[in-house]
Amino acid sequence: MSKLTLACVGAGNWGRNLTRTFASLPDVRLKTICDASESVLEKMSMQYPQAGITTDYSTVLDDSEIQAVVLAVPTVEHFESAHRALVAGKHVYVEKPIALSLEKARALTELAEAKDLTLMVGHLLEYHPAVDLLKKLIEEEELGDILYVYAERVNLGVVRKDENALWSLAPHDISIILYLLEEEPESVSARGACYLQKGIEDVVFANLRFSDGKMAQVQVSWLDPHKVRKLTVVGTKKMVVFDDMESSEKVRIYDKAAEQKSSSEALYESYGESITLRFGDVVIPYISPAEPLKLEAQHFVSCVQSGDTPRSDGRDGMRVVRVLEAAQASLEADGVPTVLQ
Repeated sequence: MSKLTLACVGAGNWGRNLTRTFASLPDVRLKTICDASESVLEKMSMQYPQAGITTDYSTVLDDSEIQAVVLAVPTVEHFESAHRALVAGKHVYVEKPIALSLEKARALTELAEAKDLTLMVGHLLEYHPAVDLLKKLIEEEELGDILYVYAERVNLGVVRKDENALWSLAPHDISIILYLLEEEPESVSARGACYLQKGIEDVVFANLRFSDGKMAQVQVSWLDPHKVRKLTVVGTKKMVVFDDMESSEKVRIYDKAAEQKSSSEALYESYGESITLRFGDVVIPYISPAEPLKLEAQHFVSCVQSGDTPRSDGRDGMRVVRVLEAAQASLEADGVPTVLQ
């Protein structure tokens, strides 16, 4: 199969990682790197002498040899940049979130589907080997029925000016939660505060409630003394913690649970005495050291070449934006829950 010829658009902090990763794939020919900064392009040109450089995005879109574009542009430019690429007949990988409104996310998704083009959103953690393990544990009912999930994603920096902590950080955890649970919440509530810039929340607590009683909590902040990237899943049989800050032991499975005795056993006991706590072993499973970004990039290339639907396709991007939009509405209503339509 011939190599996929693509362009990387946006070579900033994260764009450099995407360029490095896609350029390293044997099935990829990196033809062009595009960025608004001449100084950035000069450095990229030295690293990737085989690729052309340009500050003009139109040059990329007008190049008939370029089959796909990888977009790591500012979030406010995601929709326009992706839309122009799809109109030009290019397959598109766009960083999260796919767009800043559900309406625009839907427009991109439907355009890609109408033109039979691959549209993939950079929900990186859906490709993390640790998340694959969590998915398997849930599907095989190792954890029992899932009761609730909570995620923490906090650090000191990077402070954004054109998006709040919700839109900047929460897509990671929302995408994982929706992927693991395979359902969308019926309502979302959120509270936050703007401490550094007026109108831009630095810290947000979002709560997702599902129709079957499950609940998920997401805490995000770029104003925190700790760097935490942690997700906890609590089931009726076992509990599991994914700590992405751990260098090797990223997942711990706790054989712990609270069990209620049957009605006959508990007949002569108080309510508290009828509940028993079980404390079992803690298992630290082996997790593949494969780089999630490389797995994600390989998946995009494979989907373009095969025509398969990406795991994090436009529809997945829409689901995440639907939750973000509901959380934003709740933020602006001082925490009043937003019912998803």
